[in-house]
Amino acid sequence: MRKHKVIRTLMVTTVLFMQLTFLTMIVKEHYATNFSIIVGVIFILLTILYGHRYLNLHHEEYGYEKITIAIWVPIGAVLCYLINIQGGLGGILSMGIVGTSASFVPYINKKSNYLKQLPASIYCGAFVGMSSVETTPSIDFVIAAGLLAGLFFMTSKNLFLGIGGKLGTMAFAGVTIATFIYWLSA
Repeated sequence: MRKHKVIRTLMVTTVLFMQLTFLTMIVKEHYATNFSIIVGVIFILLTILYGHRYLNLHHEEYGYEKITIAIWVPIGAVLCYLINIQGGLGGILSMGIVGTSASFVPYINKKSNYLKQLPASIYCGAFVGMSSVETTPSIDFVIAAGLLAGLFFMTSKNLFLGIGGKLGTMAFAGVTIATFIYWLSA
């Protein structure tokens, strides 16, 4: 039970840290520091903390996605990356192609519960693969980011329920952490 609580706390803390970092970078890059921007960021942060603390965003039981489902996150990332970079179609169109194609996977065998679970993981990977070549410099980087996003996907099964953007957030976390590791090793 304690192990599950630690994993859940780590997952929520990581997502909150990613959101805080993202907001900070937006403010730093695009806006001059003034009072209204600071108040806006504080309001957004308080809203996020309120949502986590008081809204029912999580199941009480601890559940993890199976690795056989989560392994499709890096596969979706690589497919989208190849269409994006090698095919030259761009991130949005590539993500749309992979995501739409993934939505048809359950129709291969309508009785298969396994195939019904794959579109979400492939779609999460597509968010990783749609990154620009400046962000994802190689296929190895995409695989690493996809594996990290798959790990987040696997551990967040019962977290952030009903919140839009969960798959994109998991992909963002995977790419951000892979970028940080890449930056440290360079």
